[in-house]
Amino acid sequence: MAGRIQVVHGKRVMLDSDLANVYGVPTHRLNEAVKRNRGRFPADFVFSLSDQEVARLISQIAISKVGRGGRRTVPQVFTEHGAIMAASVLNSPRAVQMSVYVVRAFVKMRESLLVNAVLAREVAALKSRVDTLDADTRKQFDQVFEAILGMATPATGQQ
Repeated sequence: MAGRIQVVHGKRVMLDSDLANVYGVPTHRLNEAVKRNRGRFPADFVFSLSDQEVARLISQIAISKVGRGGRRTVPQVFTEHGAIMAASVLNSPRAVQMSVYVVRAFVKMRESLLVNAVLAREVAALKSRVDTLDADTRKQFDQVFEAILGMATPATGQQ
């Protein structure tokens, strides 16, 4: 999927045809759903490419030329937010499955960030207490702290 992501206007986007393929629907079906739900797709979610941008993508072999099986309409591109919103307006089984997957991924990411924030606060509080220890006790603490960090770091193929 990473190979389908292009950079346009400094944003990472996916062509409508690639996104439709991910969701298991024809491109025209995706674009119809966007038109019917225009309020859900502001300009920072989906936009059409200019003629120059289309020409640049053709030269990069991202899309084919008109007359050679190419498109008859200007492609639309979807930002990350637009791609997620597209899943909510499509009723294909794959789109439903992907929207559930995306929601779960965001929940997991939020939980992970929360846990990391709590750990960061606890480590900062611990470090401030360590600064008040005498030199010998601090040396012992540093050794214990390094050992803990060593256990928390993922293994890199060593067993």
